[in-house]
Amino acid sequence: MARQREFDLDRALDAAMHIFWDKGYEAASLSDLTTGMGIQRPSLYAAFGDKKELFETALRRYTTQHAAKVRSMLQQGESVIEAFRRLFEHIGSEGDVTDPRHGCFCINTMVELAPHDPKFAVLTREHQMYLAVLFQELIERGQRSGEISSHLHAASIAQSLVVSMIGLTVMMKSAPDRSFVEQSIEATLLCLKSNGG
Repeated sequence: MARQREFDLDRALDAAMHIFWDKGYEAASLSDLTTGMGIQRPSLYAAFGDKKELFETALRRYTTQHAAKVRSMLQQGESVIEAFRRLFEHIGSEGDVTDPRHGCFCINTMVELAPHDPKFAVLTREHQMYLAVLFQELIERGQRSGEISSHLHAASIAQSLVVSMIGLTVMMKSAPDRSFVEQSIEATLLCLKSNGG
């Protein structure tokens, strides 16, 4: 008979996610992880595999949660442009939409691992592409309602907004001047107000 786990798998994974998010992959030691997760090394290996496999599982958990948060925020605006404004102003006031303390776990991974690890390059790119699809769907909704010009190329604008979102998220880690942030957000939103001509 298989031995039943004596710990909460989701809680342990959340703990690992925040340790990696705070410290990064290389700096997070196995001792950091087992202590934070409240488990012993054999249990970690049995449940998640090695450190790299645990990191991948934690990253996938993060991107799923992050995408859900972004999707939820985009659904709250009274208009398409206001929905994007709400998202960007939230990032510009509190940092990342999942946890402002650490910036964005996915962006951290893009910087630390993606340049030399093809698997994490793909995983982080997939998240960017998913966000671009969310943005594109909202833009196209605005085009159907007449709020946004049908002349604009929705996919290109969506990708540009993802780049702007990533840039703003990174910049917020350095506590930039408020007026700089506000003006940058206004300039970003201008792309949605163009007549496309």
